[in-house]
Amino acid sequence: MRLIGNVLWLVLGGLGLALAYFVAGLVSFILIVTIPFGVQAFKLASFTLWPFGRVMVRREGSSAPASAIGNVIWVLVVGIWLSLGHLVAAFLNAITIIGIPFAVAHLKLAGAALTPFGNTVMSIEDARNQGLAVSLGGQQLD
Repeated sequence: MRLIGNVLWLVLGGLGLALAYFVAGLVSFILIVTIPFGVQAFKLASFTLWPFGRVMVRREGSSAPASAIGNVIWVLVVGIWLSLGHLVAAFLNAITIIGIPFAVAHLKLAGAALTPFGNTVMSIEDARNQGLAVSLGGQQLD
Protein backbone atom coordinates (compact mmCIF):
# COMPACT_ATOMS: atom_id res chain seq x y z
CA MET A 1 0.00 0.00 0.00
CA ARG A 2 2.92 2.33 0.72
CA LEU A 3 4.21 1.87 -2.82
CA ILE A 4 0.87 2.94 -4.29
CA GLY A 5 0.72 5.89 -1.89
CA ASN A 6 4.22 7.02 -2.80
CA VAL A 7 3.61 6.72 -6.55
CA LEU A 8 0.39 8.73 -6.29
CA TRP A 9 2.25 11.19 -4.06
CA LEU A 10 4.77 11.88 -6.83
CA VAL A 11 1.97 12.80 -9.21
CA LEU A 12 0.02 14.89 -6.67
CA GLY A 13 2.75 17.35 -5.74
CA GLY A 14 5.60 15.39 -4.24
CA LEU A 15 7.88 15.51 -7.27
CA GLY A 16 7.63 19.28 -7.72
CA LEU A 17 8.38 20.03 -4.08
CA ALA A 18 11.22 17.50 -3.98
CA LEU A 19 12.74 19.34 -6.94
CA ALA A 20 12.38 22.62 -5.03
CA TYR A 21 14.32 21.12 -2.09
CA PHE A 22 16.91 19.77 -4.53
CA VAL A 23 17.43 23.21 -6.10
CA ALA A 24 17.75 24.77 -2.64
CA GLY A 25 20.35 22.12 -1.79
CA LEU A 26 22.31 22.75 -4.98
CA VAL A 27 22.39 26.50 -4.36
CA SER A 28 23.53 25.87 -0.80
CA PHE A 29 26.38 23.64 -1.96
CA ILE A 30 27.47 26.14 -4.59
CA LEU A 31 27.76 28.86 -1.93
CA ILE A 32 30.07 26.57 0.13
CA VAL A 33 29.46 28.36 3.46
CA THR A 34 25.89 27.09 3.45
CA ILE A 35 26.71 23.41 2.89
CA PRO A 36 24.99 22.36 6.17
CA PHE A 37 21.79 23.88 4.77
CA GLY A 38 22.30 21.91 1.56
CA VAL A 39 22.56 18.68 3.53
CA GLN A 40 19.24 19.46 5.23
CA ALA A 41 17.65 20.37 1.89
CA PHE A 42 18.73 17.06 0.35
CA LYS A 43 17.46 15.18 3.42
CA LEU A 44 14.07 16.86 3.05
CA ALA A 45 14.11 16.31 -0.74
CA SER A 46 14.48 12.58 -0.13
CA PHE A 47 11.73 12.63 2.50
CA THR A 48 9.43 14.64 0.23
CA LEU A 49 10.12 12.39 -2.75
CA TRP A 50 9.16 9.15 -0.94
CA PRO A 51 7.45 10.01 2.39
CA PHE A 52 5.08 7.14 3.15
CA GLY A 53 6.64 4.54 5.43
CA ARG A 54 9.22 6.98 6.78
CA VAL A 55 9.21 9.33 9.73
CA MET A 56 11.18 12.35 10.90
CA VAL A 57 12.37 12.00 14.49
CA ARG A 58 14.45 14.11 16.82
CA ARG A 59 18.11 13.09 16.67
CA GLU A 60 19.58 12.17 20.02
CA GLY A 61 22.66 14.07 21.05
CA SER A 62 21.99 16.93 18.67
CA SER A 63 23.25 20.25 19.91
CA ALA A 64 20.12 22.20 20.83
CA PRO A 65 21.57 25.74 20.49
CA ALA A 66 23.24 24.99 17.14
CA SER A 67 20.09 23.29 15.84
CA ALA A 68 17.95 26.20 16.98
CA ILE A 69 20.19 28.75 15.28
CA GLY A 70 20.28 26.65 12.11
CA ASN A 71 16.50 26.31 12.13
CA VAL A 72 16.00 30.08 12.53
CA ILE A 73 18.31 30.84 9.61
CA TRP A 74 16.71 28.04 7.57
CA VAL A 75 13.19 29.43 8.14
CA LEU A 76 14.22 32.94 7.16
CA VAL A 77 16.05 31.90 3.99
CA VAL A 78 14.18 28.93 2.47
CA GLY A 79 12.02 27.22 5.06
CA ILE A 80 9.11 29.61 4.84
CA TRP A 81 8.93 29.33 1.04
CA LEU A 82 9.13 25.54 1.01
CA SER A 83 6.56 25.35 3.78
CA LEU A 84 4.24 27.64 1.80
CA GLY A 85 4.70 25.33 -1.19
CA HIS A 86 3.48 22.43 0.94
CA LEU A 87 0.52 24.51 2.14
CA VAL A 88 -0.49 25.37 -1.43
CA ALA A 89 -0.15 21.72 -2.46
CA ALA A 90 -2.20 20.69 0.59
CA PHE A 91 -4.96 23.09 -0.39
CA LEU A 92 -5.00 21.85 -3.98
CA ASN A 93 -5.06 18.21 -2.86
CA ALA A 94 -7.78 18.84 -0.28
CA ILE A 95 -10.14 20.00 -3.02
CA THR A 96 -10.39 16.44 -4.34
CA ILE A 97 -11.60 13.45 -2.37
CA ILE A 98 -8.68 11.22 -3.39
CA GLY A 99 -6.20 13.96 -2.45
CA ILE A 100 -7.24 14.41 1.19
CA PRO A 101 -4.65 11.94 2.61
CA PHE A 102 -2.00 13.66 0.51
CA ALA A 103 -3.13 17.05 1.79
CA VAL A 104 -2.60 15.80 5.34
CA ALA A 105 0.87 14.56 4.37
CA HIS A 106 1.69 17.96 2.84
CA LEU A 107 0.64 19.67 6.07
CA LYS A 108 2.94 17.41 8.07
CA LEU A 109 5.78 18.06 5.66
CA ALA A 110 5.13 21.80 5.91
CA GLY A 111 6.03 21.51 9.59
CA ALA A 112 9.09 19.43 8.78
CA ALA A 113 10.17 22.07 6.25
CA LEU A 114 10.40 24.63 9.03
CA THR A 115 12.72 22.77 11.40
CA PRO A 116 15.05 20.26 9.70
CA PHE A 117 18.07 20.73 11.98
CA GLY A 118 18.25 18.30 14.87
CA ASN A 119 15.96 15.82 13.13
CA THR A 120 16.63 12.72 11.07
CA VAL A 121 14.54 10.71 8.62
CA MET A 122 14.24 6.95 9.05
CA SER A 123 11.84 4.16 8.24
CA ILE A 124 8.96 3.67 10.64
CA GLU A 125 10.18 0.13 11.36
CA ASP A 126 13.66 1.37 12.33
CA ALA A 127 12.13 4.02 14.58
CA ARG A 128 9.97 1.43 16.31
CA ASN A 129 12.93 -0.97 16.67
CA GLN A 130 14.89 1.81 18.37
CA GLY A 131 11.97 2.46 20.71
CA LEU A 132 11.25 5.92 19.30
CA ALA A 133 7.74 7.31 19.24
CA VAL A 134 6.95 7.38 15.53
CA SER A 135 4.43 10.18 15.93
CA LEU A 136 7.10 12.48 17.38
CA GLY A 137 6.49 15.99 16.13
CA GLY A 138 3.50 14.90 14.09
CA GLN A 139 5.77 13.87 11.21
CA GLN A 140 4.51 10.30 10.83
CA LEU A 141 3.50 9.54 7.27
CA ASP A 142 2.38 5.95 7.56
